Amino acid sequence: MASHIPDILRKHNSAILTDWLAEQARSFSRDTRARDDTPALSARFLGELADATAKGNVDDVDGEDFREIRALLEDLSRQRGLAGISPRDTAMFVFSLKKPLFARLRQELSGDALVDEMWSATTLLDRLGLLTTEAFQRTREQIIERQQQDMLELSTPVVKLWRGILALPMIGTLDSGRTQIVMESLLQKIAETEADVAILDITGVPTVDTLVAQHLLKTVAAARLMGADCIISGVRPQIAQTMVHLAIDMGDVTTKASLADAFAHALKRQGLTVVRAVKS
Repeated sequence: MASHIPDILRKHNSAILTDWLAEQARSFSRDTRARDDTPALSARFLGELADATAKGNVDDVDGEDFREIRALLEDLSRQRGLAGISPRDTAMFVFSLKKPLFARLRQELSGDALVDEMWSATTLLDRLGLLTTEAFQRTREQIIERQQQDMLELSTPVVKLWRGILALPMIGTLDSGRTQIVMESLLQKIAETEADVAILDITGVPTVDTLVAQHLLKTVAAARLMGADCIISGVRPQIAQTMVHLAIDMGDVTTKASLADAFAHALKRQGLTVVRAVKS
């Protein structure tokens, strides 16, 4: 049998919308940003829901009939996620429709027909509410991923110390993803400045194991292909002992204990030296 839900949504559209907006206002937390676009979105949602359910399927929210509904909820969840509105207030956009819709179902139906339609409406709104939660979660994950990317880029600045000499101070753990960012930043700066020496300072890297050493050597190899030699600085006693214990071979890469030592070595390779100015 065809569902009564689309007919009830159309017949009582104004009353349901009014009651729904009141329910949303009571359901929302103190964050009033979730209320700004609510009336227009709610009216649009009711119209789209009536059209989708009128096609005979109130269960398959993943089907073609509910494509417009899904797009609406996806956009709503994304906008509220970007605005920092809570997932609770986002999901309540759908869940708060239950009470107004149930009231009209009880007004129009009785007996088994009422029970069946109440169950259908509950299942329908629960599934649509879960769609908002899933879309909200995807948006938050995208935001976190973008923030992590920004933090990685900020934590690997390439600094020009002198004409032809670059320094890349690294802080934190080196993994494959971060190594890629380090390599891209360094190679781009080498191309821009035509530097012939790059200092990779690992003072802020907590540990150096075989994997970290491999990442460093890959960066050194890529820099050499661009015509720049690398010096690794910040090799503390603990790191040196670990590298010896793990039999990590840095090949012919020059290593220094500090960034200052590496900078002095880089200047020397360019035929430069630092001398104290004589006070007059």
